[in-house]
Amino acid sequence: MHHSRLAGFIIDCDTDDLDSAAEFWSKALGYPASRSDDPAEENYVKLETPDDEIDIEVQKVSHESRLHLDIESDDIDSEVGRLEALGAKRIVKGRRWWIMEAPTGQRFCVINPCRSDFESKANAWED
Repeated sequence: MHHSRLAGFIIDCDTDDLDSAAEFWSKALGYPASRSDDPAEENYVKLETPDDEIDIEVQKVSHESRLHLDIESDDIDSEVGRLEALGAKRIVKGRRWWIMEAPTGQRFCVINPCRSDFESKANAWED
């Protein structure tokens, strides 16, 4: 058995000025923005949502600007397999995630758990 649920939304921005993009979304959505000191996170700005709300991040990308969602799971391989059985396909393996595509063309990621209430609120799936 594994668990998963919607983690949040990533606002993909094809921009050279991630700080300005994050400032717009921070003000538009009413959440403060914060950057990590971790060099591996240099292309992300997190919007500080309350613990009981979904995660929202602004990401610098080199493809067209769009919105994608993340599904968090305690077993990425099992969740990817479950989603493939529903018709999704694997696109690219990231450092700690899979980029996938729904049968209708939308891209999304399967990631490790990131929200503090994951264990108590995630869906349980038989493997």
